[in-house]
Amino acid sequence: MATYSQDPGRPDAPYLTFWRERHLCTLTTPRPDGSPHVVPVGVTYDPEARLARVITNKTSAKVGHVLAAGPEGARVAVCQVAGRRWATLEGRAFVRTEPEHIAEAVRRYAERYERTPAPNPSRVVIEIHLTRAMGQG
Repeated sequence: MATYSQDPGRPDAPYLTFWRERHLCTLTTPRPDGSPHVVPVGVTYDPEARLARVITNKTSAKVGHVLAAGPEGARVAVCQVAGRRWATLEGRAFVRTEPEHIAEAVRRYAERYERTPAPNPSRVVIEIHLTRAMGQG
């Protein structure tokens, strides 16, 4: 099995296929003291837009960590693992509250995870502007 790094906007077919499979992922955000905060999440990957998206509640710790990073965004990573295969996407995260961004994130989540999340008036989207893609498969 090969370990590789690639342009997150131009993934090879196996990498993209892996990100379209239904897998639980993790999101790592920096706490204010610099230590990592790792939580399970659902993630969608949009290589054309160079974005990964995580839908969540606006009061979650992960949202607080991203907001605390300021206007430059927080450096974060999302990862998924299935047996010996793994894939990580890295980039800068920003919290989006616009209804059209939330709707697009929910649509993509429903497509990947084959279920539509329940309505949530406190929902926001963490959009990760991707800078790196790595994996092993």
